[in-house]
Amino acid sequence: MIRQEGRDFSPREIVAYLDRYVIGQEKAKRAVAVALRNRLRRRRLPEEAAREIAPRNILMVGPTGVGKTEIARRLSHLVNAPFVKVEATKYTEVGYVGRDVESMIRDLVETAVQMVKERKVEEVREVAKVRAEDRLLDALLPRPRSAVSRVPEFFRLFGGQQEESAQASTPPPQTPEEEQRFTATRERLREMLRNGRLEDREVEVEVTEVPKLGMPLLGGAGMEEMGMNLNEMLGGLLPKKSRRRRVSVAEARRILEAEEAEKLVDMEVVTREALEKAQEEGIVFLDELDKVAAGEGRGAGPDVSREGVQRDLLPIVEGCTVQTKYGPVTTDHILFIAAGAFHKVKPSDLVPELQGRLPIRVELDSLGEEELFRILREPEHSLVRQYQALLGTEGVELLFEEGALRAIAKFATAANRDMENIGARRLATIMELLLEEISFDAQDLAGSTVRVDVPFVEERLRDVAADKDMRNYLL
Repeated sequence: MIRQEGRDFSPREIVAYLDRYVIGQEKAKRAVAVALRNRLRRRRLPEEAAREIAPRNILMVGPTGVGKTEIARRLSHLVNAPFVKVEATKYTEVGYVGRDVESMIRDLVETAVQMVKERKVEEVREVAKVRAEDRLLDALLPRPRSAVSRVPEFFRLFGGQQEESAQASTPPPQTPEEEQRFTATRERLREMLRNGRLEDREVEVEVTEVPKLGMPLLGGAGMEEMGMNLNEMLGGLLPKKSRRRRVSVAEARRILEAEEAEKLVDMEVVTREALEKAQEEGIVFLDELDKVAAGEGRGAGPDVSREGVQRDLLPIVEGCTVQTKYGPVTTDHILFIAAGAFHKVKPSDLVPELQGRLPIRVELDSLGEEELFRILREPEHSLVRQYQALLGTEGVELLFEEGALRAIAKFATAANRDMENIGARRLATIMELLLEEISFDAQDLAGSTVRVDVPFVEERLRDVAADKDMRNYLL
């Protein structure tokens, strides 16, 4: 179901898709499903009415490792929408050294351009393959040049005796019989090329290179995102250089196909479509929002710019125009999903104006033993399946009993309770400790089956559970 562009998903279908990757958190799933569906509904309205409907931005509140980021990321994959994940802590208010908040929109546009370009390249891939194949055949079997083509440009421009002597020394044009033999040889070579019989043969190809000056302009905040460097400003003015490279036929085909696809794609069309896609379908996931909220007694010192970042976020989230190197982008209909643990501050510690621009507030639940057990067993790409696939490449079959998975979940729950609660991320550390010895000796275990049961888990994790000093180093 991933990347089915152009299809309208119902909220029920969206939740069912998210259930395949995220365990629990039904409130958050329903909220993002409705927000996404409302965007699809808005696009069906007349332009005047659609312009007035703003997205219902969402604030997810919950501890780390419970699925906030995963929900937003999977949502963008489902609808093939431009998506960027940014941390609020990397931004500073205007006047401070650091990235300005508008850079998140520039990042979103860059993502949209890459998405549209990849799709356009895929559309012209077959034509690019044919053109690349012809260029490859020209490199493998150069066509004999006629007399006129062998005359240096200098002689053709100025004429004279030198031109006559040069023409006299060149061979005559090909006869029809020679042309026929050349064509037959070329077609046999084409057949060998398509059958993969020439993949390892070396060939010399001519590759076009754009000159790079490598001298970025240094300036204020946002300059690096704008791409304001000499290479981009003057790249279209400087002549492109060609360089001959000697590579294998397989590598030459890849290079030439990419080059021909670039020629076939109209970047003006790509840019125009990408800007529209970013404005209408873009999703910005703003993580760690609680880190820029100033709680009680945190209004001075190094945290002085926290409220300034929030105020800089206001026009972006509400709707404004951001200048990018591809053109202006309005943020009126970009969906913003903010998230934070809010364990030291409260959502009410955000400036009131920003709270109002995140009208949908969803609280995510902490993960207990049952949820951690389901995370190990149910998702399509769970940690258990990942380790089974990894060790399977070494010929080791890894089998987990249900009791072992429950024991792992129980230990993870205890670790989260006694130490910092990092949610499902605790499972990655425990699984690595549990299977470290098997992963290390996997080559010696090739062809065998390793069964992970309750005694196996208890034997390897008992020491860690009992040693409080060691648990201090368990992430």
